[in-house]
Amino acid sequence: MRSRRVAEILSEVDGGPDLLMRLSTECLAALSVTGVGVALMTADGPSGVVVAATDDRARQLEELQFALGEGPCVEASASGRPVLQPDLQVAGPARWPRFGAAVLDAGVQAIFAFPLRVGAIRVGVLDCYRDVPGRLVPADLAEALAYARAVTEAVLYLQSHDGLIAPIDSRAEVHQATGMIAIQLNVGLADALLRLRAHAYSSDRTVASVAADVVGRRLSFDDGAMEP
Repeated sequence: MRSRRVAEILSEVDGGPDLLMRLSTECLAALSVTGVGVALMTADGPSGVVVAATDDRARQLEELQFALGEGPCVEASASGRPVLQPDLQVAGPARWPRFGAAVLDAGVQAIFAFPLRVGAIRVGVLDCYRDVPGRLVPADLAEALAYARAVTEAVLYLQSHDGLIAPIDSRAEVHQATGMIAIQLNVGLADALLRLRAHAYSSDRTVASVAADVVGRRLSFDDGAMEP
């Protein structure tokens, strides 16, 4: 059942292609955090799509989790529970060896990830970043959970209206590249997406830019050679 606060949040924003971006901006203003990102997920993990980010760093940190296949976003989606890490300096590198080090290098000291789910259906994750360590106070935690529910409803609404989701990075291109890699390597889509992420990480690029090269036939993933 939708809570009164979720209804209030949704009533304060209009529908449309930038609904998720406006919800993220409102979430940023409502909480004691410095960045907010929203990523879509599948049963296999990150889908490679950032649908909202309040700044470039938030977008890059979401992309990094796609490339590595690890991080609070991945963990929150898999477990169905919030991942609250108030001090990344203390626990980040041990919990996420590659992501933890990279996120500290980016100047982020705390991260709070909230799964966007309806029952067992994984929709995505709302990630909140902070430049200083510290826990979310109870009021902020309750507000973050309300925003997560509001974002979940918004994603489902936009997905049911063709053309309304406007991802930062092309969802169609990532999916098309995944399909092409699956054919090139004769593997399933989940394995193909893993190879796409691994190549993005090893070449220090975004998943979206590698996908663009695959679709543009500038990069091939056949086992004989990485380049055509």
